[in-house]
Amino acid sequence: MENSTDIKIKFLGGTGEVGRSALALTSGDTTLLLDYGILLNREPEFPLHISPKSLDGIVVSHAHLDHSGGVPIFYLRNNIPLYTTGLTFQLSRILINDLIKLSGYYLPYENSNLNQMARCVVYVNYGKEFRIGNFKLTFKEAGHIPGSFQTVVKTNKFKSLVYTGDINLQKTKLLNGADIDYGEVSCLILEATYANEDHPDRSKLEEAFVERVRSVVEAGGTVLVPAFSVGRSQEVLCILADHGFEYPVVMDGMALNVNEVMLSYPEYFRDYGLLRNALENAKWVYRWKERREAVNKPCVIVSPAGMLQGGAAAFYMGKVAKKKRNAIFLVSYQIPGTPGRKLLEEKKIFVNGKPVHVEAEVERFDFSSHAGRSDLEMLLKNVKGNPTVYLVHGSKENCQNLAEWVRAELGFEALAPSAGEVYKI
Repeated sequence: MENSTDIKIKFLGGTGEVGRSALALTSGDTTLLLDYGILLNREPEFPLHISPKSLDGIVVSHAHLDHSGGVPIFYLRNNIPLYTTGLTFQLSRILINDLIKLSGYYLPYENSNLNQMARCVVYVNYGKEFRIGNFKLTFKEAGHIPGSFQTVVKTNKFKSLVYTGDINLQKTKLLNGADIDYGEVSCLILEATYANEDHPDRSKLEEAFVERVRSVVEAGGTVLVPAFSVGRSQEVLCILADHGFEYPVVMDGMALNVNEVMLSYPEYFRDYGLLRNALENAKWVYRWKERREAVNKPCVIVSPAGMLQGGAAAFYMGKVAKKKRNAIFLVSYQIPGTPGRKLLEEKKIFVNGKPVHVEAEVERFDFSSHAGRSDLEMLLKNVKGNPTVYLVHGSKENCQNLAEWVRAELGFEALAPSAGEVYKI
């Protein structure tokens, strides 16, 4: 007979890749699903299947679709409790609604499933312990995007399992850094997205960004900042506001819906007053007339999509790209094959299916919301206990290299699991 304090981990996705994060924890007769995201290629790709009837609860660590986008599939006929923060659920709902509009033909669920999912949400907060069957759970701030969290899981005699999800240890204009005071840890499931590189100093990067934006606008140019709707768009506005940027700032696209949700959850922000002021002082654009006016005057336009795959930014790009006095400043990683990556590497965009050379300045600023190599090492060095470490949410090379470092430098057991593998701890 199995010990009811043992925990089995089954990795369902997010192993050796960035996308479709999902894992299942089982202790005795209780099974808990931590995240169930998708991988966005031509068609959405899902993690390995798990029967809804086996689940006692689902936890969604944050709103990004690679962690939340597959969850509605469990709400075809079921009433599984969904545990997450209020802000995370509202942001997830916006992103999943948009996914249904864009990719509904390829999805095994529809809006009715999302509505059923909404009826099953149990809202939780940072720091408060709650129980699901044999598990005791606590959420800790992750510093990744607003509302995101890490999950600390315990059983009666088990020290703790920590699932970091996506984390950022550095404070930003929006958020505090991740809370990594876990206590004694038996198992750590850690992201390895940037296990091979560090990010630039945040304060210096912000200063350089504002200086470049200001120089373009003062010379009569328009700056387009394609940015993700959730988190990055709002952070850019906060950076400009905090540095006393005195020129017009325009905001467009799905970020406007996100703004309204974020303003309703002040407790999740490091400086809610800065966020509110930054959003209030920007011009929110809804009409095509306003968009056409914006591209013809010195200003900053912050608009999704962050990798230029559709969204209002696609319209702005076609206009801003034509003039040398303008600039396009990318503020996130550009996945190979995306329009944003092609823009960075070749200074080309596609208009009506034809490649067009971009006359405007093009530059990328690394405002990452993931921990870099040094921070991952620092987190691992400060973990108490003798944990087994599982590296996920990164390329196979990154996960394996960081696992090797953990074994060699810290003496912990460390693994880069594959999808479908089961471990008992």
